[in-house]
Amino acid sequence: MKKYTSIIYLITALVCFSTSSCKKGFEDMNTNPNTSEHALPQALLAPAIANIVSANMSRSQRVTNELMQVTVNMGDTDGKIFRYDIVKSEADYLWNSWYLQLTNLKDIYDGGIETASPTYQGVALICQAWVFSMLTDTYGDIPYFNAIKAKDGLFTPAFDKQKDIYLDLFNKLEQANKLLASGTNVSASSDPLYKGVAANWRKFGNSLYLRLLLRVSAKSEMDVATKIKQMVDISPATYPLMGSNDDSAILKWNGVAPYVSPFATWRAADWYTPGLASFFVDNLNAWSDPRIGKWSTLFDGEYAGVPSGYPVGQVLQKKSTLPTSLQTEALLGNVMNYSELQFILAEAAAKGWITSKTAQAYYETGVTNDITLWGYAVPANYLTYQQVKWDNSYTLDQQMELIHKQKYYALFFTDLESWFEYRRTGHPILPKGAGLKNNGVMPARLNYPVYVQSTNGDNYNAAVAAQGPDNISTQVWWQKQ
Repeated sequence: MKKYTSIIYLITALVCFSTSSCKKGFEDMNTNPNTSEHALPQALLAPAIANIVSANMSRSQRVTNELMQVTVNMGDTDGKIFRYDIVKSEADYLWNSWYLQLTNLKDIYDGGIETASPTYQGVALICQAWVFSMLTDTYGDIPYFNAIKAKDGLFTPAFDKQKDIYLDLFNKLEQANKLLASGTNVSASSDPLYKGVAANWRKFGNSLYLRLLLRVSAKSEMDVATKIKQMVDISPATYPLMGSNDDSAILKWNGVAPYVSPFATWRAADWYTPGLASFFVDNLNAWSDPRIGKWSTLFDGEYAGVPSGYPVGQVLQKKSTLPTSLQTEALLGNVMNYSELQFILAEAAAKGWITSKTAQAYYETGVTNDITLWGYAVPANYLTYQQVKWDNSYTLDQQMELIHKQKYYALFFTDLESWFEYRRTGHPILPKGAGLKNNGVMPARLNYPVYVQSTNGDNYNAAVAAQGPDNISTQVWWQKQ
């Protein structure tokens, strides 16, 4: 494949996207047999996934880490996200990045049909569900059913209801599960997550399915408990799940083009400009958690953070920061790992939805596997530490805090996931600094890109009328009581 190209699309409200070219190193990954008028799925998949993960990592560093008290980009200028001060232009980057790659994912699915490959079809459906879920969880109602039909002349698609979007995401994942059950392995070089192994994609798709089911579980009409029980207790062979860390969906940056971390080219001074937040560091200190050595620098001989949300005008000294070694860390390309799945199952078990294993068993498996994922042995008696150990006498809310505090660390640098989960559950409980804006309430969404108002105004106005004001305080459907 001499060049990775994508057709110029007008996506949702964008006037146009320029033709995208392959990242350095993708040019010689695949060979096009010249049997198609457009790039085949084996040429499109790796660049699409790499671009999506790169965008996710960028905003995990910039947005998630600041909102969720991993880091504090200290100062008193406008737009300090750790104070819940989010400028409107912040919305553009992910909207543009995700919709652009959705066009490539659609081409991968169409190419899977053209080449009679159920595996590429299934992989494309899983990736579409992943990206569209992040879009709707970030913005709420979005263009979905007609979002990527610019080739058909549809340049101003309507915004669809989040509930309808989720129902179709579940349909996509059901379809992918069936396609991959009969699928054969595909080109290893085309797939940076699973080296083309269809069975592993199937496990990831079903694990993602559980993530998204849990996301909408507060909505009784979705009957989530019944579906989760079917998948886990009744028909586990029909819905295989990740079974170990080896099954985790991680784009492991190896430093060889094209798989070079997007942070690798940053200046070290830019990387460690934000200080680590007290919440992030203090829990790891209290647990004597070995991961702190990978995630934090020392300050005056100890690991220490600064309180997030401190008031404007207060002068604080930055302490520990993210180590520069993380700029090339392979595991920061996380999409979904085995530990996250175990915490999902722990929550479902704690709520009585599944009984195959106890909530404690799922929880402890999640805790230990996230430590070993990062290359450490689990400290002796770690699971008996007062702030870590499971207690069946705890209230459900206390158990949720245990699960989600550990899940918070399992989601380190995973797109906006810990923010989504906090909005869903209120866990882990974050300290509230006196300098927080938005009345001290965690932002519930990002606003739509400003240009959408002019390029797709009628549909934008209809979406705002249905969902609520286009600001960070308007809750999305699955948050509303």
